[in-house]
Amino acid sequence: MKLNKNWKIKHFDVGSARDLEVASPEYIDYFWMTASVPGDVHSTLIDRKLIEDPFYGHNDLKCQWVEEKVWWYRTTFEFDGIGNKAERYDLIFEGLDTFATVYLNGIELGSTDNMFISHSFEVTRELKKGNNVLAVKFDPIDVHVKEKVQYYWSGFSKERIWTRKNQSHWGWDWGPRLVATGIWKDVHLKKRTYATIESVFAKTTSISTDSAIIEVEVEVDSFRKEKDYQIQVELSFGEELYTGIGEIRGKKAVAIVVVEDPKLWWTHDLGTPHLYRLNVSLYADGQKIDEKQEDFGIRTIEVLRVDEEGNHCFTFVLNGEKVFAKGANWIPIDSFIAAVPDSRYKHLIRLSKDANMNMLRVWGGGIYERDVFYDECNRLGILVWQDFMFSCALYPDYNKNFMANVRNEIIQVVKRLRNHPSLALWCGNNENDWLYEALFSSGEITDPFYGEKIYHELMPEILEELDPTRLFWPSSPFGGNDHNSREQGDTHNWQVWHGNIEPRTFGEPQTVNYSVEGLSFKNFKNDDTAFASEFGMHASSNRYTLERNIPKDQFFWGSEEMAYRNKDIHHPKGILLMEGYTGVPKDLEEYIAYSMLTQAEGLKFGIEHYRRNKPKTSGALFWQLNDCWPGTSWSVIDYYLLPKASYHYAKKFYHPILLTIDHDPGADLKIWIVNDRLEGYEDEIELAIYDFHGKKAFSKRWNFFVEANIAYQLDAVPEEKALGGLKQEEAVIILRSLNSKTHENTYYFRDQKDVMLPDAELTVEFSREDSEITLSTATLARMVTIEMDIEQLVLEDNFFDLQPNVTKGIKVSQAEGKEIPWETLRVKAINSVKTKITEV
Repeated sequence: MKLNKNWKIKHFDVGSARDLEVASPEYIDYFWMTASVPGDVHSTLIDRKLIEDPFYGHNDLKCQWVEEKVWWYRTTFEFDGIGNKAERYDLIFEGLDTFATVYLNGIELGSTDNMFISHSFEVTRELKKGNNVLAVKFDPIDVHVKEKVQYYWSGFSKERIWTRKNQSHWGWDWGPRLVATGIWKDVHLKKRTYATIESVFAKTTSISTDSAIIEVEVEVDSFRKEKDYQIQVELSFGEELYTGIGEIRGKKAVAIVVVEDPKLWWTHDLGTPHLYRLNVSLYADGQKIDEKQEDFGIRTIEVLRVDEEGNHCFTFVLNGEKVFAKGANWIPIDSFIAAVPDSRYKHLIRLSKDANMNMLRVWGGGIYERDVFYDECNRLGILVWQDFMFSCALYPDYNKNFMANVRNEIIQVVKRLRNHPSLALWCGNNENDWLYEALFSSGEITDPFYGEKIYHELMPEILEELDPTRLFWPSSPFGGNDHNSREQGDTHNWQVWHGNIEPRTFGEPQTVNYSVEGLSFKNFKNDDTAFASEFGMHASSNRYTLERNIPKDQFFWGSEEMAYRNKDIHHPKGILLMEGYTGVPKDLEEYIAYSMLTQAEGLKFGIEHYRRNKPKTSGALFWQLNDCWPGTSWSVIDYYLLPKASYHYAKKFYHPILLTIDHDPGADLKIWIVNDRLEGYEDEIELAIYDFHGKKAFSKRWNFFVEANIAYQLDAVPEEKALGGLKQEEAVIILRSLNSKTHENTYYFRDQKDVMLPDAELTVEFSREDSEITLSTATLARMVTIEMDIEQLVLEDNFFDLQPNVTKGIKVSQAEGKEIPWETLRVKAINSVKTKITEV
């Protein structure tokens, strides 16, 4: 049974209370405040208005005291008693954050020191018939790490390297320091009769056209050895049912299930993510005593490291088909993860699918995600690149206790996640190998590579035993002469934004070019990586998000509160990027628009290049998908799940069929077709050049057929010919499918700051009944932006260029079904001078 109800919390100063006294059933907690479980202390205090919203202004600094206190949780529950001697009871905490001590009826059961794993206590003798008191004490992190070495290299904080919890709780370059604590996952009391199913590992061993062989390995934990144990496995899909039987040998049993005419699990862009229902039952002397159920996808996954010509590559292969990975990096969904409802996860992952993403990377400085994340990726057909939680630091792999903790963590995490069909790769850490070598070569680090034993000895040893079905990749980036080299493996392109000068080789210091040219997104075009697993640039959050969290007297460009939204300490980078493309903003409105447009056009520029470079390049995962608080960052969807311009661009540049132009000023317009589908693509397309009033100056059409799963240059058109007499700064390029088989693509001959846009007047009509907005303009409107004052607003399209004399309809909804606040509708474009809004 779940024990999530009737919890109360209270804080104490360190050393001010006797633990056994507070844990005692006789202790009076009548005036303690109630708390949600799963949950955390900060969220409880916010709900009770005992701390101000940490996301507003500088309020996060006001609640730093929370992490300095001892926090106690207490609850009571009724227990009917033990029926017979064949029963045992386990108290299971799926997640305790982090240094906790657990008491049942005043008896200390044990302590925990890892947020990422579950903790189980056998409590058969400690349970009482009737009322039981459960108490959990959470120590401040500092109590456990203040005497530990804290001078090793560790980005953003020093104490985190000793603490197995969300590393970004101490702050990162996109989020504030808010060191949460509490019971962050479910609590259970579980009855065992004779034995229990400890773990299940189901894997596809072979697939043919008419059958698939599934091997199911079951680990059993028994406390009555004299029983005859047996497992039964059922795999069902609709009315279809396939079974297998396994006998226990020691602690394990293996059952083989043969599935006829298997329905394979595919990413959503290549097919259907079919899911079977896996049911594993455990029997003792013919009596069913335990079972586990979960979804299962029949599929094979591998990463090709050398191609057919013997060249280095890094290509995911799903069911024998090469996949171009298109997606983003996922950070923790909130600073207070436990308080987030499943619906928020589901909406964010649905947004990812709707943007044609087929892979998300769970970044290694956050958490191993909640079950809902993997379940939704399974259901929607999105692959998962899974980092282990080690990032941008040296970790004390010389310490026996720490290593034992990490070993337990890796074993638990692998067993928990390995059955998900979406899980495509295990990765040892984020940037530790690359940054250590670069900073050691620069003289900034003089210590040994602490943590190396974790990623290069411990993890591969465990994974070889527990999950040999997936590639283990020691780090990201990794491979080549410089772990971030373009020669092999995956790379993080931080030439754009950070100005890193690439390539470098082992032993050379990392240098930077901190200039408009050095940071420019045009540098993406020089990158011929096999797989780009991180790259990106900042953009403002939406205006609504900023207004909710910045005091009115500070709501202007250049204010201290605006700067506080940006946790990357090198604020000029964003200015340099905008200076190169849009020009430097003069006020807040221009900053929001210019930063969004620069990010969107920059990601489009880079990702279209990577996709044209297929098959040499076989993946592009930009940094980052989401935000954990309402700040300014690399995200394409802000904290209130309001997409930025780049999200709507992603729907187009990640579409399986991409019509794209490779063009440098003064050079030919090279017309490319990228087809990621597993079947050929036949179409008629048009390249059309217009002035800003809708007059066509040039047009060329092609009929063609492109083979499956390739990038193909169709033609090249000289710039002067394409302009048709227009000036470069007064023309727009449209590449479109005449059969509407994919999105049309829009380009300009010059950067935004050099384009001579006319003033535009927008005509807008909206219908409450139809939940639709209709827009038109007599002159080109650049980056039409639709805003309303509500979170999780879903717009069919936004931040688009509206061509003259074209009427565009946009469907509108709200993810939670809330009423649309039409009275707050605002529509503008970068070059709009007037907007007429009418209700119809």
